[in-house]
Amino acid sequence: MADKWTAAEIPNQHGRTAVVTGANSGIGFCAARELSRAGARVVLAVRNAEKGAEAGRKIREAVPGGEIEVGSLDLGSLASVRGFAEWFAREHENIDLLINNAGVMAAHPRQLTADGFELQFGTNHLGHFALTGLLLDRMAGRDDARVVTVSSGAHRMGRINFDDLQATA
Repeated sequence: MADKWTAAEIPNQHGRTAVVTGANSGIGFCAARELSRAGARVVLAVRNAEKGAEAGRKIREAVPGGEIEVGSLDLGSLASVRGFAEWFAREHENIDLLINNAGVMAAHPRQLTADGFELQFGTNHLGHFALTGLLLDRMAGRDDARVVTVSSGAHRMGRINFDDLQATA
């Protein structure tokens, strides 16, 4: 069996800026920490500022001298997505890596985003789609810029009802 990839194989990220959604816990937190360890300036794009600040503190503790910022982003609100993108544009000249990681799963009872979309669809897909579109101009001309969208293994169990994307039935 082939060796498994590890975070130690992340190339040097000095001089690069990464945005990681949902970076206050789980895969997002680990990705943000390891990108910081590799030298990237990392923006933790989080819904809960308090949890984001705590995650930032933990990453700075693990990676002394790491450049960590916390930005407010609720992917269930297109106004928040626009606000984050505008803030990012004011504060940063470019972005090298966008990791679309945040997500919600199977909210019961059925819930809606601020814009009236079913919560899981609106947050996990539409919110990230809008964020990516709003940040693409900051990636223009950067040969090695990347967008990475993370998914759960639970996708194997899911089915898309294209006739009812809002899950009203």
